[in-house]
Amino acid sequence: MRLRPLVRITTAVLALAGLLATAPSATAVTPDPVATPVAEAQSPSSGITVKMPPAVADRLGTDRQGLIDAVSTDVLSRSHDAKGLAPKAAVGKLAAEGRKVVVDVRTVSPGWARGVAYVEAPRTHHGEPEGWLYIAHRVDGRWVSGLEGDREFADHVAKSPLVGEAERPTMAAYARGKVEAQSQASTMGAQANTNGLLLPWMPDYYMTLTGGAHSSNGATGYWSSLDFAGGNASGRVRSSREGTATSMCGAGGGWTRVIHPGGFSTDYYHMWNATYYNGTSIGSSALLGTIGTDTCAGGSATGAHVHWSLRTYDANYVGQYTWLNGRTIGGWTWWNGSSQYTGCATRLGYTACPGTAIYNRTS
Repeated sequence: MRLRPLVRITTAVLALAGLLATAPSATAVTPDPVATPVAEAQSPSSGITVKMPPAVADRLGTDRQGLIDAVSTDVLSRSHDAKGLAPKAAVGKLAAEGRKVVVDVRTVSPGWARGVAYVEAPRTHHGEPEGWLYIAHRVDGRWVSGLEGDREFADHVAKSPLVGEAERPTMAAYARGKVEAQSQASTMGAQANTNGLLLPWMPDYYMTLTGGAHSSNGATGYWSSLDFAGGNASGRVRSSREGTATSMCGAGGGWTRVIHPGGFSTDYYHMWNATYYNGTSIGSSALLGTIGTDTCAGGSATGAHVHWSLRTYDANYVGQYTWLNGRTIGGWTWWNGSSQYTGCATRLGYTACPGTAIYNRTS
């Protein structure tokens, strides 16, 4: 396929009133929404990376400055590694660590924009980046950004023409947190139900558990993640349940998020040959990619595997990675170990620890 030309958008030094200066006008091109590469430009002084297809940049015109400004501010306020810092200081800190803050604008309509934003993980250790879907709405001359998990996002999901009717019920349930409130005070029994989530490959096949419960970034937070490799599933990574899938890094990137009915979502990282999804409805066990060592948004990987994580809501409806301890997934009940990566799973009186082949069971 012949690739169409890109639009370059240069970000400027952060100003006190905002993160970005006005970008130059885009060339009017109607791109293939899946196959055409996105524009990407970065100013070393800002540390902000902006991605958008040429047609999207053209439709936004001068409005794109305010949109990127609003989304970036929300991202930095939610990022664990930028918490407590002013936007300019936060971007500077991350840039000094060689980490990008990325705002990817994928679709727009009059007064609305939708995409993905993330903060790259440090490339010094195994871990997953921080990332969010977002929907933004232009109200009274300014963009109001809603990141996945906050109340603005929930409101926008209900109203935005960029959310399809088939997609809206699943997105709305997730956005409004229609699952039991998550808090450390909740009982273990109330937390065990994950609405039938499977492990990330075909039922009745196996992969080897290479990392027990650990935090999504490999350092802090709930122990929400598992690592799997090998097995007889041909390395194919599949969705834990039906839902709405989004390729977080864009086409060619190995990080996918699937929002499931009932308030949970799952992340899959380090994949190779990843299928590109952009708010796409998929079925249970849909092919996402193969185990790999991709680090499209930072982190590191030694040996091909999939880094799988569970997300839900806290009591304030803020989307976050949640613990696995005591939850049943793929027919196995997962337990923390004495340290990260050492935890095991139990099923029918059998205990499986890292290094053990585990069959994916539907009951």
